[in-house]
Amino acid sequence: MTSSKLLEGQTAIVTGASRGIGKAIALSLSEVGAEVVVNYAQSPQKAEEVVSQIREKGGKAYAIQANIADEASVNTLISQVLEKSKSIDVLVNNAGITKDGLLMRMKTEDWQTVINLNLNGVFFCTRAVSRQMLKQKKGRIINITSVVGLMGNAGQANYAASKSGVIGLTRSAAKEFASRGITVNAVAPGFISTDMTKDLESESILKAIPLGHFGTPENIAGTVRFLASEPASAYITGQVIQVDGGMVMS
Repeated sequence: MTSSKLLEGQTAIVTGASRGIGKAIALSLSEVGAEVVVNYAQSPQKAEEVVSQIREKGGKAYAIQANIADEASVNTLISQVLEKSKSIDVLVNNAGITKDGLLMRMKTEDWQTVINLNLNGVFFCTRAVSRQMLKQKKGRIINITSVVGLMGNAGQANYAASKSGVIGLTRSAAKEFASRGITVNAVAPGFISTDMTKDLESESILKAIPLGHFGTPENIAGTVRFLASEPASAYITGQVIQVDGGMVMS
């Protein structure tokens, strides 16, 4: 097997893959041979555009709609994937949302919405694929968290709590699944240039980043691809890899 097709014959689910970081991850995994399930919540056209991009380059992909914050929807997603692909080798829990606001003024609804998607969604997806991966005795689960989950951030109590929770879930799952050949890791992006951050690139933020610039979705995708690959990452589990230009050093 060539290095360019490290994931040949494998199926990878990427949640929230119709745009931004999720799209970059889907494209990257397809480049190394994975059949990619492009999950989306509300953008069928954008999801199909990602599928088309992958197929135009000779890759395999299909799109499935599912609300990752809903347990029944997640279970249906996994069932549909197994009907089409017979195995699930890689799960990338990327879908996420922000609803920022100062803690004392934060609406309970905004707290719950962020926790439901960013944390509960990771739990639902991880639990649902774990049955298949345990049966296969192999699998890669990669959770997209954030440096905000490590350091906190004013105005993002809900987001920080959800992403910190993902880190704890990652490490617990890694310990539970390790004996069955399943690794579970997290990637913690810093400031990445996407539609969500296009208005944030201020001088004060850039000064806090030793490398002096925002990252790209492809920077995150490359790290995810490494964590999904054999044998490069086979001995790595329970880790949080920061891709943040040096902004947070621990």
